Amino acid sequence: MTPSKDIMLDFAREGRTGLDEAVFCAGKTVAHLEEILRQVENRSGRILLTRLEAEQFSSLPASQQQQIDYEPLSRTGYFSQPHPSAGSKRIAVVAAGTSDAGVAREAARTLTYYGESPAEITDVGVAGLWRLLERLEEIRTMKVVIAVAGMDAALPTVMGGLLSAPVIGVPTSVGYGAVEGGHTALKAMLSSCSPGLTVTNIDNGYGAACAALRILRLSPA
Repeated sequence: MTPSKDIMLDFAREGRTGLDEAVFCAGKTVAHLEEILRQVENRSGRILLTRLEAEQFSSLPASQQQQIDYEPLSRTGYFSQPHPSAGSKRIAVVAAGTSDAGVAREAARTLTYYGESPAEITDVGVAGLWRLLERLEEIRTMKVVIAVAGMDAALPTVMGGLLSAPVIGVPTSVGYGAVEGGHTALKAMLSSCSPGLTVTNIDNGYGAACAALRILRLSPA
């Protein structure tokens, strides 16, 4: 089959959910990505690309590359212009360590695509609790907090016990053998003693950002 017959984009998603169609690029051929971007361009639309590898991006036609704001660390791309800026910082993306930066940046870039200006705070894992405490007052000014952590994933639990804002935990696959590709972090967050902690799938910074956006829409600006 030709790529055009394989692809059915959900252009009505924003009207139903308030969130644009997004394209998970992992596993897609360059031909499929070309066709997706062609369909979006024909509608003068915009789309968020996630898990877009550098090799995929560099293989796209130059005319399409020029329209993509691409960041290798987060593996995200904005095709055409993102949403207008919402102004003040309302969401914090807090990462336990610099090894979690790729997932944290996926969350932050998703929020930026939707016009948010997230506060990005990195390397405040609880192995050095003073690092988190030094930033705590800043974090407390936020309406929603995304906490990204691997290994034993203690950060979201600690933050859930210190903050009144909703905390969304994102387990990452970072760590040595016993972390089991992030399953230990996931189970630790799901077993958290901090009531009300919300948890996404492993390495799912995009999903955490979308959850934060939905929460924001329920609160005053």
